[in-house]
Amino acid sequence: MGERVQKSLINAKVNLLFYFLSLFFSFYSRKIFLDCLGIDFIGLTGTLGNILGYLNLAELGIGGAVSIFLYKPLLQKDRRSIQEILSLLGFLYRRIGLFIGAAGILVSLFFPLIFSQADLSLGIVYFVFYSFLGSSLIGYFINYRQILLTADQKNYLVSIYFQSAGLIKTALQIWLAYKFKNLYVWVAIEFIFSVFACIILNWRINREYPWLVTNPKNGKELLEKYPSIIKNTKQIFIHKFKDFLLTRSDELFIFVFVSLKMVAFYGNYLMIVNKVTLLINSALDSTLAGVGNLVAEGDKKNMMKVFWELMAIRHFFAGLFCFSIYNLLEPFISLWLGPEYILNHSILVMLLIYTYIANSRGVVDMFNHSHGLYADTWSAWVEVIINISITFIVGYFYGLFGILLGKIVSVTIIVIFWKPYYLFSSGFKLPISTYWNGTIKYYLINGFSFISAYLVSSHFVKISISSFLDLVIYGIIIVGLYLIINILLMYFFGKGTRSLIKRFIK
Repeated sequence: MGERVQKSLINAKVNLLFYFLSLFFSFYSRKIFLDCLGIDFIGLTGTLGNILGYLNLAELGIGGAVSIFLYKPLLQKDRRSIQEILSLLGFLYRRIGLFIGAAGILVSLFFPLIFSQADLSLGIVYFVFYSFLGSSLIGYFINYRQILLTADQKNYLVSIYFQSAGLIKTALQIWLAYKFKNLYVWVAIEFIFSVFACIILNWRINREYPWLVTNPKNGKELLEKYPSIIKNTKQIFIHKFKDFLLTRSDELFIFVFVSLKMVAFYGNYLMIVNKVTLLINSALDSTLAGVGNLVAEGDKKNMMKVFWELMAIRHFFAGLFCFSIYNLLEPFISLWLGPEYILNHSILVMLLIYTYIANSRGVVDMFNHSHGLYADTWSAWVEVIINISITFIVGYFYGLFGILLGKIVSVTIIVIFWKPYYLFSSGFKLPISTYWNGTIKYYLINGFSFISAYLVSSHFVKISISSFLDLVIYGIIIVGLYLIINILLMYFFGKGTRSLIKRFIK
């Protein structure tokens, strides 16, 4: 098994381990914090976190742009170039940090107005905000070198140190919240552990790369040497801003065209879908640095082999995920919250169509990123225009269905048709028919598997679901049936499946 595959597997295992640990802690800790610290305080931390999220928009693009330029010098062991690129990143991040710090101070001047109706004192509001702001600025002034671990397929080290510190921090906050019920103590622990994780991670980076010396003060000179980084940053920023804009607009559109109540109803569906999507991405996104290393190597034959292997994995999990959610989400909602929280079935269908596209697109996105293909900034604006236009026209008459239709049409045009064409024409330099000859099989295989397993289970699997145990048993049977059909079809007809299996059984 190759070194790239081994590193990807290590990253995936570590990400999955911390995913499940964090999932457990998030549900358990939220209950404790709500009971011991109060709903107003938890709402305050969420609100201030969102404010910082908007301020951090200033970073969108730089980290991604720099990682592209690290793959080749890492492959060639060009230490000088690595040090120069990271020095340039440090220079740019310090400027961003100063901007975010100044913007944060400016925004905080309006807190007496913004939180005039809050039941919490302005003292705790400012203490929380500046603690969060300080934690955020650490990443810009000190932790910028961690991108080298990510580009070098050692992101598991980042996960181990940051996630471990996060879990210990949460456990300590749970105990202190239960014992003292003090808001200031909770916030202080939040900031202290951010500093602690930063110190430990930088110690590990120094051990991993003892030759690494960066000097952000040389940033202005390095800008002239690496002008492509700024060019790519501007391009990536537009694409990231588009994603941010469309993601944050969903709840607003539902509120405007449907109701505030529907925001909560749809939020239940979305929370479950997002948790499972995060699970898939925790495992599969660990291959990004490996793909970057592969593209830097320039072996087109090996590149295409890996491309089809990753496509097989992505479409397999996208199909499995959508089949499972289609059959299990509604009975789960009914048992969890009550049947009154189940939405029209067409909403579930539309949500899963969009989710399939979102989960299967990852491979094309990875290779586009690794090739630095972000010059199609027009496609970001086209996606936004299509999405918003359909949402305003159809959403007005059909509510949530129309809002989801806008998302599906926009990503179909840009993600399904344009992005693969852009990759194959500008990256691989191959005809787009090569892509569709392989990809269309995945759509047919998953479609046939879905319909076949659904029809068989509908006629022969008769289980009355009145408890979570019944739901688990039903899920095991129908998902097992789907897997048997899908795996057989993927093995015999899916491009890249057999070479993927051979890679893991060597």
